[in-house]
Amino acid sequence: MNALFERVAVIGLGLLGGSAALAAKQRGVARSVWGSGRRSEALADAVARGIVDGVGRPEEIASSADLVILATPVGAMAASLQAIAPQLRPGCLVTDVGSVKTSLAETLPGLVPAGSTYVGSHPMAGSHLRGVEHADAELFCGTTCAVCPHAGASLAAVERVSAFWRALGAQVVEIDPVEHDASAAWISHLPHALAYVYAQALAGAPQRAGKLIGPGFRDFTRIARSDPKLWSEILTENHKALAGPLAAAAAALTQLLRSIEADDREAVEAVIAEGRDQLVRLTGRAAAETQATGGPQRKMAPESEIRKSTE
Repeated sequence: MNALFERVAVIGLGLLGGSAALAAKQRGVARSVWGSGRRSEALADAVARGIVDGVGRPEEIASSADLVILATPVGAMAASLQAIAPQLRPGCLVTDVGSVKTSLAETLPGLVPAGSTYVGSHPMAGSHLRGVEHADAELFCGTTCAVCPHAGASLAAVERVSAFWRALGAQVVEIDPVEHDASAAWISHLPHALAYVYAQALAGAPQRAGKLIGPGFRDFTRIARSDPKLWSEILTENHKALAGPLAAAAAALTQLLRSIEADDREAVEAVIAEGRDQLVRLTGRAAAETQATGGPQRKMAPESEIRKSTE
């Protein structure tokens, strides 16, 4: 395919950033990809493995980029963008991979210089593994990527960022940042919180319980192996949207506990059945919408606008 970008700069070369860099190189999405990070050994390995073409300080690699991807923790993105902003060229696009979008949409657009544009992204992909050493060019294939434009983002800029993620194999869903955070609280952040709490409760499990572990346990607990520092930031950053889902889950657990303690099999079955039905409702509706439309539809900017500078 023809390259969508001449030079992509990834600020924060970890699992997501490294996977985006590797996929962009292997798929010909960018003519060159450069990265920055804190671990010199990991950066040298990323160059040796061909994940990036070169590495450097954030402001150095961003100075000649036409797409900058912020792949640092959410809390560090504003400072990272402030550091590179004076070096950004006119027409440069800035996006990110943050799991929480509202705070970024309120902060980052005002930090880019005139002539550059920020458009938020959240690829719904990842692993409990971390670090660029686990970069996977296929990480985004078959996944969903939320693109969350703020009010000032041009149609051409939004489409160009969307085209990048589609070229990496993702299906793009354009969504308002506030709606994104409300949805992510239910389908991503709450499951992680429940998995962590369950894993913490295993302190009370019988000593030999581990000998009986099967696929169900492994499926449910995989995300509880994720990085505590990363996920404590995500959960607290999205605390307003997450409070309701956490309260609903706590109420449902209390209801189930009371039904079990009362030896009320019908009530227990009702809780389980309702849970199954709600799961089918949510996942079935999403699948039906995707099948009916071939993916979310939006008005497309002309090709000439997508590929040219988005001032």
